[in-house]
Amino acid sequence: MATAARWVRRWEDQQQRYAVDRDERLTVIADVVEHTTAGRPAPLVVDLGCGPGALAARLAGRLPHAEIVAVDADPLLLELGRSHYGSAARYVEAVIGRPGWLDALALDRPLDAAVSTTALHYLDEPTLRRVYRDLAARLGPGGVLVNGDHLCQDAARLSEITRTIGRRRAERLRAFTHEDWDSWWAAAGADPELAALLAERRTRPLPSSAGEHLTLAGHTALLHEAGFAHVGSVWQFGNSHVLVAVR
Repeated sequence: MATAARWVRRWEDQQQRYAVDRDERLTVIADVVEHTTAGRPAPLVVDLGCGPGALAARLAGRLPHAEIVAVDADPLLLELGRSHYGSAARYVEAVIGRPGWLDALALDRPLDAAVSTTALHYLDEPTLRRVYRDLAARLGPGGVLVNGDHLCQDAARLSEITRTIGRRRAERLRAFTHEDWDSWWAAAGADPELAALLAERRTRPLPSSAGEHLTLAGHTALLHEAGFAHVGSVWQFGNSHVLVAVR
């Protein structure tokens, strides 16, 4: 548990480099889910691309009667989450978008919410289209998909401005003093306590980032196409958004 706590803390620090005002973004996602599931006795929420589970744990704290299913393709990150956060969520290994991926979650009723943060951008457009359709089919009436991610504007000039605003915010928050993604994985690779999990990880078909070119308008169009009635950004700083789609 001490090892997991150390590596989860380092993970959260390095993630500050990639999500402008990450803590506030996670808070906003939790606000949306808490608001849209109010009055439901046992909401069912899935966290897509959960990593070690910071968002899932935050949701469990806000919604103590909810069932939180945390999904990721990485066995090392999942085990860090299980060890550090305990029973806050049910952790499931699955590659989002692969055929049958939702069946692996063993959901026994319609979803009330699906959330994600800094994860869905790695999906290419055809895969993301399937994922949005899959989720729309599993969400009950009024259910929501809440995606916190860096999403570009359609106009190149606006994208440049939003990236600049986000970078300056990150600089003020000293986000770039934290280690980066490559440094975290290099350090993890040198920890003998993680050796078995890293060996297991090397046997998995982990996804690579393929969809970062898709704009905010592109995501919005795919969500409407999938069957979501209302889609819009409820929070933004620079190119960091919380995009909400209502079934």
